[in-house]
Amino acid sequence: MSVSRQDAWTQDEDLILAELVLRHIREGSTQLNAFEEVGKRLSRTSAACGFRWNSYVRKQYNSGIELAKKQRKENKKFRLNEKEDVFENETVDHEMSESVAILSLEDVIAFLISLQRNSTSKGIEEEKLKHEIDFLCQENEELKKEVRDLEDRLHIVEDDYRALIEIMDKARKMVVSEDGRKNQKVKFQMDKNGNLERVKK
Repeated sequence: MSVSRQDAWTQDEDLILAELVLRHIREGSTQLNAFEEVGKRLSRTSAACGFRWNSYVRKQYNSGIELAKKQRKENKKFRLNEKEDVFENETVDHEMSESVAILSLEDVIAFLISLQRNSTSKGIEEEKLKHEIDFLCQENEELKKEVRDLEDRLHIVEDDYRALIEIMDKARKMVVSEDGRKNQKVKFQMDKNGNLERVKK
């Protein structure tokens, strides 16, 4: 059993005590663990180290203690994130290793061949669809042109029809006025086809 020292504390020993306590605080350990480590290192009891820390050294390192506590929080967050990442990676690795263990070389080759066939058939289908779309676009343009031509013809026919009706109306009025003088009993009317016919009273 080692003999515990009871002599006065030196500045170097106070510095060692402060460094180890602050390190334990940063790492998330307890001050009691720090006192035990300092006691072993300096051949003093952990109680003596704790007393020295609380009575004298601690007051000189208030800002250091606060900084160590902040670093402990950051380290704790970092470790939690690391653990989550490791857990996710282990889960993925485990799932992949299970799936790889189940597959044989023949399964992989068969899968790759089917994948190639599917991609080839998809490529052929896409090519067919492109040709069909091009054909439909061309047909659509032709139909639009045909509709425009028919609309133009319709306008021409409508204009011709109006001109013909006007001519027929003028001719009817001229015939009626001449015949009216000659024969009051004769009357003209237009049939459903637009032809003039003489109607007797």
